[in-house]
Amino acid sequence: MKTICGIDCSGCGFRDNCKGCAETNGRPFGGDCIAAECYKSGGESCFIAYKKRLIEEFNALGISDMPTITALSQLNGAYVNLEYTLPNGEKMKLLDDSKIYLGYQVEKANSDRCYGLVADNDYLLVCEYGCNGAEPEIIVYKKRESSSCL
Repeated sequence: MKTICGIDCSGCGFRDNCKGCAETNGRPFGGDCIAAECYKSGGESCFIAYKKRLIEEFNALGISDMPTITALSQLNGAYVNLEYTLPNGEKMKLLDDSKIYLGYQVEKANSDRCYGLVADNDYLLVCEYGCNGAEPEIIVYKKRESSSCL
């Protein structure tokens, strides 16, 4: 399967539902892909700069027991779109299963829980959850000030 960004998709668990990155002009599941957008607008250097800016934004949140973020990966929305229980008891998802986001998972200091980080051009999301995404809680859901690949 040919990709725009050069990532190896052979190990992806969502590959059977993928229509191909190059074949769909960077929309393998129907939604936007940040990596493809960056590569199409400015190549690898654009993507590297975009990831660097996102890493800085995540680290600037100042979450005390979250380790310093040093990397981000392309993540399928269906994989990271957890269902959150709101204070009123309503359940909702914040992400789009059809998009490809940038994100990462890191262990929460002194805890058996993890932080999940997800971003696109519009929002930063940091959540906390247990094993296999159990009992997710929103820590930060914030509109981004800079939302361009360039």
